[in-house]
Amino acid sequence: MPVKNRFAELQDEITAWRRDIHENPEILFETHRTSALVAEKLQEFGCDEVVTGIGRTGVVGVIKGKADTSGKVIGLRADMDALPIHEQTGLDYASKTPGAMHACGHDGHTAMLLGAAKYLSETRNFDGTVVVIFQPAEEGGGGAKVMCDDGLMDRWGVQEVYGLHNWPGQPLGSFAIRPGSFFAATDQFDITFEGRGGHAAKPHETIDTTVLAAQAVLALQTIASRNADPVHQIVVSVTSFETSSKAFNVIPQKVQIKGTVRTMSREMRDLAEKRINEVCTGIAATFGGTADITYHRGYPVMVNHEEQTEFAAKVAASVSGSCGDAPLVMGGEDFAFMLEERPGAYILMGNGDTAMVHHPEYNFNDDAIPAGCSWWAEIVEQRMPAA
Repeated sequence: MPVKNRFAELQDEITAWRRDIHENPEILFETHRTSALVAEKLQEFGCDEVVTGIGRTGVVGVIKGKADTSGKVIGLRADMDALPIHEQTGLDYASKTPGAMHACGHDGHTAMLLGAAKYLSETRNFDGTVVVIFQPAEEGGGGAKVMCDDGLMDRWGVQEVYGLHNWPGQPLGSFAIRPGSFFAATDQFDITFEGRGGHAAKPHETIDTTVLAAQAVLALQTIASRNADPVHQIVVSVTSFETSSKAFNVIPQKVQIKGTVRTMSREMRDLAEKRINEVCTGIAATFGGTADITYHRGYPVMVNHEEQTEFAAKVAASVSGSCGDAPLVMGGEDFAFMLEERPGAYILMGNGDTAMVHHPEYNFNDDAIPAGCSWWAEIVEQRMPAA
């Protein structure tokens, strides 16, 4: 594999960047320190252009190859933000910020793309232009959409875009990918039921919102089991149930439930929204109450493009010897917004036997760094080969 030796040489340096970022996690768009570090490194590497403030705190670096006869422009994206989790790893470089932690490995993604950027700036052994994209707010903030809305793709003429995510439980440094729908659409619902509160000893004088809402929670499960075609993927999960009264002897006036919907197609997404409204409105009316329903569409389905997925898999095989078939993932990923703007692909890289992402004991495996850096570098050199 042509670039592995160089990344083995750089591994200690890249690991140091990664651990520094890990020690100083920042949430959503508040990636000010991380963004400044990224911009400083890209300038040190000699990138042809470094721009900050795209998508509020996003950073973009431009690296031109030895030639530009192809006219091709490839985008490579890494996410920078952490999660609002209190770290429990006990590491020497554990988070110094209470309640914030790199529990998804974005510190590793950022460090690996910096490593690839350093190598590509040194060698420039390609014909075209690479745009390295460092994005804030993947974890619920939709930073990819904000960067795209800021003109990311058009401003730098990006033609294709590629992303990567580490994956615990997958063999270290291995790769897996799938074409088409890959990560789910992630929607949220917030429903407030209102009835008539009263004394718990006189339920006949009330419209009991606790009973009403409990019926709704059970009925919502029938969307997946009785409304959706069984061959389609859909998850409806109620995750919060809160009454307006916490007393033992009071039937509450209001009950609020919240939850999430995960789907892999527009058809199922539309069905879920329609049925949540119908089920909750109908049950509320049956009991004599009302339902105030808010349904928020979050990240869309992340869809890998066929040609770019085949290419990304071929590159992965050249790096690690093979590329496996990835499973459907019902989690969300806002790289979906970038893949709606440009063709591209997203791949999973094995993190070995570690705690799962979003767990307080998770840690990115630094031994995966050469494989991840190599995949990004090879995407550029194989897609835009020098003459």
